[in-house]
Amino acid sequence: MLPLSSQIINLFAAILLLLAFAMLTQRRILTLINLFAAQGATLTASTAVVAWSTGQSHLYWSALLTLLLKVLLLPWILHRLIRRLNVKWDVETLINIPTTMLVGIVLVILAFNLALPISQLAGTITKSTLGIALACVLLAILMMITRSKAVPQVIGFLAMENGLFFAATSATYGMPMVVELGIALDVLVGMIILGVFFFQIRERFDSLDIHHLEKLKEE
Repeated sequence: MLPLSSQIINLFAAILLLLAFAMLTQRRILTLINLFAAQGATLTASTAVVAWSTGQSHLYWSALLTLLLKVLLLPWILHRLIRRLNVKWDVETLINIPTTMLVGIVLVILAFNLALPISQLAGTITKSTLGIALACVLLAILMMITRSKAVPQVIGFLAMENGLFFAATSATYGMPMVVELGIALDVLVGMIILGVFFFQIRERFDSLDIHHLEKLKEE
């Protein structure tokens, strides 16, 4: 039987995957932001459990950084953005929800098959979650592809970063703290720049639909 800590980590991995599917099918942007925050909270708890079970003390700082950035700060920034932009729904998708779900299931199967050889070679207690981490990344990319509004695409990008962080935790017990701080700063600065970009799009086209950007190419 697996140790209790491994079972808990596997549980958190399953929750991350379920949240990724929920984000993939969600049309209401407010709920999408809340799901992203829930994914960040799950990632925080999972990282803390890995730190406790392996004695990797730097992962406690990683968990704290994830809590501050992905559970508190980024959702707060996104909520302020959509209130000021008066954006509540994202009803337009390139493909319908049932088809998106089927594609997502195929991507999950693909992710598990791709991660299987690596998991067998890994020596970490979280090696069994590598397939789920890769699946979360692919589902986030699919969400970015199938959405026509800018805000959900940015949330998809942030969710993809969550999957990459979980993959790093699964494969190598996290990245060096300097690297994590650099990534966190890049994500935060990128979020601020994208916020300014959203207002420019809204002022120019009175909409956040990215299809309007094609007009700039024609001009």
